[in-house]
Amino acid sequence: MFHTLRRAALAAALVLPAALLSGCSLVQGAGSCDGSGAAREDLAAQPVLSSPPDGASAPANYQGAGISTGCDDDSAGPAWLHADRVYAFTGTRRAVVDHYARIAAAQGWRRDTASRADAACWTRTADGRRLVLAVDFQLGGWTPAPDPGKGIGYEVTVGSDADGSAEGAGCAD
Repeated sequence: MFHTLRRAALAAALVLPAALLSGCSLVQGAGSCDGSGAAREDLAAQPVLSSPPDGASAPANYQGAGISTGCDDDSAGPAWLHADRVYAFTGTRRAVVDHYARIAAAQGWRRDTASRADAACWTRTADGRRLVLAVDFQLGGWTPAPDPGKGIGYEVTVGSDADGSAEGAGCAD
């Protein structure tokens, strides 16, 4: 009987950590990039991404590039899904922000007061998913760097947590 108890304890000691690790990976998988293709396509279909101000176009070195999508899962929280488009514009930053403020309002977006000084940001919920719209003039994440010619470059992004929740899906970042 002693051997039976010892074997049961040994089996439990070996199986329990493996079961706990498997459970953790299942929970983390819920917010990962796995299976996010359809959600990224939905983000890319947001009309605001293809609604630039008159005179805006793709930068010279991004002609024909259109909308790109991605998924970033390098943090402890849910993965971040996004659809992005970069434009060159011969007008001012103020003209870009004013244009997207009108477009965003018409499409049901609400301006977020936590917007950064170098970007404008709006949020809304669509099909139960919290969405973030950002217009940003810092293009350091694009490779190669967009060439706006004699104008300015800017990026329009629609993003969402992979799980669609509002937690972490805001403009303060």
